[in-house]
Amino acid sequence: MADEEQNTNTIDNLEAGPSGDSPVAGDSSGELAAAREALAAKMEELKALNDKYLRQAAEFDNYKRLAQRDQREQIKFGNEQLLKELLPVVDNLERAIKAAKEGGSGDGLVQGVDLTLKQLIGALGKFGVQPVAAVGQPFDPATQQAVASVPSEEIPEQHVVEEFQRGYRLHDRILRAAMVSVSTGPSA
Repeated sequence: MADEEQNTNTIDNLEAGPSGDSPVAGDSSGELAAAREALAAKMEELKALNDKYLRQAAEFDNYKRLAQRDQREQIKFGNEQLLKELLPVVDNLERAIKAAKEGGSGDGLVQGVDLTLKQLIGALGKFGVQPVAAVGQPFDPATQQAVASVPSEEIPEQHVVEEFQRGYRLHDRILRAAMVSVSTGPSA
């Protein structure tokens, strides 16, 4: 029993620490509760941010889908205004052909086709298409395509003598190069 008397730890004083302070288990449970509250707050924040991310991802997908649809429609109907401008030209050409078949004079047909050509060039001009001057100008391989070389007494060497097909420019870009014949200078 002498050993039992030396044992100072009894059921009554187990909760008290060696210095008699409050129990250690009580401090850790307070920290545990605070950590659980912080974890719950972070979980709520995570859910909110995840919901926000999912909404933004869905909005972006919708925006991308709409942008692709708009792009397809713009490609499909992008030349609508140009075509509307060209339809009256088609109408006038049909009238000229009808008048020629009904036996009208040739002068009226030529005059009608000439007016239709002027109307067509005016419609193209509204959209930035301009003819490129070639005859008498120095040969420019960037805007002209030489299909023949001919000697000429009147036109200097490396200048355009004749235009077989007119070239056109769209704003500052060549739409179609002119097909021309180029002077080789006076014949020897």
